[in-house]
Amino acid sequence: MTVEPFRIEVSDASLDELRTRLLRTRFTDRSSDEPWRAGTDPAYLHDLVAYWAEQFDWRSREAELNSYAHYRATIDGSRLHFVHVRAENETGLPPLILSHGWPSAFTEMLPLADRLANPERYGAAADDARDVVVPSLPGFLFSDLIEGPLTRKRLAQVLHRLMTEVLGHEQYGAFGGDIGGAATAWIGALYRDQVVGIHMIHPPFPASLDDAPLSDAEQAFLEAEEAYDQTDGGYSSIMVTRPDTVAAALVDSPAGLAAWIIDKYRDWSDCHGDLESRFTRDTLLTVATLYWVTASIGSSFRQYFDHHHNEPRPLITVPAGFTLSAEPVMANLPRSIPERACADIRHWSEPGRGGHFMPAEEPDLLAGELRHFFDSLVRA
Repeated sequence: MTVEPFRIEVSDASLDELRTRLLRTRFTDRSSDEPWRAGTDPAYLHDLVAYWAEQFDWRSREAELNSYAHYRATIDGSRLHFVHVRAENETGLPPLILSHGWPSAFTEMLPLADRLANPERYGAAADDARDVVVPSLPGFLFSDLIEGPLTRKRLAQVLHRLMTEVLGHEQYGAFGGDIGGAATAWIGALYRDQVVGIHMIHPPFPASLDDAPLSDAEQAFLEAEEAYDQTDGGYSSIMVTRPDTVAAALVDSPAGLAAWIIDKYRDWSDCHGDLESRFTRDTLLTVATLYWVTASIGSSFRQYFDHHHNEPRPLITVPAGFTLSAEPVMANLPRSIPERACADIRHWSEPGRGGHFMPAEEPDLLAGELRHFFDSLVRA
């Protein structure tokens, strides 16, 4: 295994081509009288694309991202990109790995990582500082796809090797949301001797719900989730069954790519329909530009297409903490469901704010939750 420093360096030619494509964008008509009713609103997309082409300053964003320490580790022949945010003070606390989901990127985790590694800058105690590792999941942005099916278990194995074999940590804690959360759950199930605890914003389901009758609350939640999927699940159905078809369009059209991504940022964040109340245009376009210049939107779909390869996850026995996302349906998740998946839930919080991208939406809130949970495990 090798580790090499890495910098984000997008060529002028690539940026010129991106601008040319943006200026030549053709826009569809809205399918509904109600904006956003049928997906990304064409009028909003038109304005966003114009801003992307004429005002968005990628070089400033690139310099900001490069102010962090980036690396790529080669694990079994595949390169894994990660950011290492080192604590200002040596406290001896176990480091944390923060894993993003889809359609997100490592950038979502940086505001949270800053607060965990440098708490004194944000009004917290200096002795709460800890090193933080923020990977790009395999197939996302600057990380290669790995050999074989991209299952949650395989993701966990790669991330664990990064923390232990590459970085040499004997113990660590793990946090994640969405796909990163599913990998975090597997980390907790597989590596109890080296993982002090796991924390997630999307609590895990058990391998099966057939071991005991469903309660009324559990049944109501599952029905609500199924009903929501009838209005929102089209994206995943495409990526599970025909990922290469939609990827061919998105990898060739930056406007289409942005539309595919921001639709989920609006639906899943705690923005109440006002996307820019949670994310600046620069934040959204940083993510879109990273996907564009790496041409990785198709490979980011792989974990959807390979979903049927996932095997049942064992019971999670390490201490677990949860801060529930306030996105649709999730806010009504009964604690009894993750209790079927976890033997030792130590922390359960329902703050009522912060959605699918909580590390970026509510970094102060989440940093406090993670400090409280992980400190309770090592300072009891």
